[in-house]
Amino acid sequence: MKGLSMKAPLASAHTISRRGEGPNPIDIHVGQKLRLRRTLLGLSQEKLGEAVGITFQQLQKYERGANRISASRLFNLSQVLGVPVTYFFEDLPPPGDTLDRLDTEQVEGDEMDAMARRETLELVRAYYRIVDGGVRKRTFELVKALGGDRTDAL
Repeated sequence: MKGLSMKAPLASAHTISRRGEGPNPIDIHVGQKLRLRRTLLGLSQEKLGEAVGITFQQLQKYERGANRISASRLFNLSQVLGVPVTYFFEDLPPPGDTLDRLDTEQVEGDEMDAMARRETLELVRAYYRIVDGGVRKRTFELVKALGGDRTDAL
């Protein structure tokens, strides 16, 4: 490539797991975000799999992080789930930080358990049925106020 200077140092990559070490922490994170969004929308693994042309078993492997999701498949999933591709990478440490300890237990323990409850799913579905954006925003603010600041509970 003519004119491209290689003097700038390359950014360090996140730690990549090697064979035999289990799933890559990024693949686990992306899978958790996939499961969370699917659950919030009330989609079964079968329904989502059909929508993107894969089996529910393959989707299970994606959600566990056991199999990597290709860029094209992730794009298709983001379209079906109504989120930008960047959604799957939210909450990852910034470049330069290590991924040795992505707090997957925290995400699984808190968010995933809460999202699996029927009450949570019904609340989220009812929230998204509110047509008026202003009413939806005020409802969100009310629920946040009633729930209190999470740092107060710690």
